[in-house]
Amino acid sequence: MAVNSKKIAVYILVVFALYVIITDPAKAADYVQIGFEGISTAARSIGDFMTWIADGAKN
Repeated sequence: MAVNSKKIAVYILVVFALYVIITDPAKAADYVQIGFEGISTAARSIGDFMTWIADGAKN
């Protein structure tokens, strides 16, 4: 049963994404930009943390 609900959730997500892209491409581009900014911020934070660890965890 869990596999079926997972397939349904993915299908709904794909349909929603296509709907947003078709009806409002500018808004869809904003969503993509927000997503990439989030990924970039997360990667930068992980890099800062690893640098902090490599420096001996000093302030």
